[in-house]
Amino acid sequence: MRQVVMHAPGDVRVEDREDPTIIEPTDAIIRLSATCICGSDLWPYRGAEPVEHQVMGHEYVGVVEQVGDEVRTIKVGDFVVGSFWASDNTCEICQAGYQAYCTHRVLMGTLGTQSELARIPLADGTLVATPGMPDADLIPSLMAASDVLGTGWFAAVAAEAGPGKTVAVVGDGAVGLLGILAASQLGAERIIAFSRHADRQALAREFGATDIVEERGEDGVAKVKELTDGLGAHSVIEAVGTQAAMMQAIHSTRPGGHVGFVGVSHDVSIAGDELFMAGVHIHGGPAPVRRFLPELVQLIWDRKIDPGKVFDLTLPLEQAAEGYQAMDERTATKVLLTF
Repeated sequence: MRQVVMHAPGDVRVEDREDPTIIEPTDAIIRLSATCICGSDLWPYRGAEPVEHQVMGHEYVGVVEQVGDEVRTIKVGDFVVGSFWASDNTCEICQAGYQAYCTHRVLMGTLGTQSELARIPLADGTLVATPGMPDADLIPSLMAASDVLGTGWFAAVAAEAGPGKTVAVVGDGAVGLLGILAASQLGAERIIAFSRHADRQALAREFGATDIVEERGEDGVAKVKELTDGLGAHSVIEAVGTQAAMMQAIHSTRPGGHVGFVGVSHDVSIAGDELFMAGVHIHGGPAPVRRFLPELVQLIWDRKIDPGKVFDLTLPLEQAAEGYQAMDERTATKVLLTF
């Protein structure tokens, strides 16, 4: 099969690799219908994380070709969506809704899903089958559900977005934009998007943003305070992962409010006295996408949401390196890879 491999920062290649096989009786093998590049893939691409000959990708949708002897709920021929963490969905942590911390979890990025085929561990607990074979135009949205939609949704839930709430969103990448969509679906009264890019501002408004703030840092915080009678937002989503973004999120939150942080943290440090005096709830981390997948798949299937609009560049897998470059240079928000 063909698979994306990052040899070193900035060095992305598509190579011939051995087809995956069933290793554990709980495995499934899928043939991908699409895959994509994640913003978190840019950290090693930019040299912020070590990388050497690493298979890439953790988002995936496709058709099941093989199942292990112990797989019971997924069958050959199913069209499936799965999370970037494989989970058994039966352990005590999974049952509490935190499948990203399953006691038997497997990080799909270690197996790589920017590929023609993929082995999915713990198939029964990881994969969700669609009601039937989807129309081609639904595949980008189902692809989004695998990570960025589920992550944005978790961020909105962690931030306690809901009716009567003002939500602010730090980060206008795919996760931030879909956090806006999630907050809107959860009934937020007002949604403030931090964004300086006209195309992303337009999509933010389409997804439900009521206000756009172009200022960043403390200037951005001041603008949110101005829009909220000096109080700050009830709910703030942090979808970047930097020190500046985290502090902007915390400072934009009113006392008693909630911060949902899902940006992959890099060198983020919060001083204890500052956290103590902020008086805010902070919850986040790797999103338990599997918790939300059945609901999200149904919303997409019923055409009630269209998260696939975050994909603004589609390329064949063979041109994956161009996709990485486009996202790195911010000429694309999110890249869909097809076969």
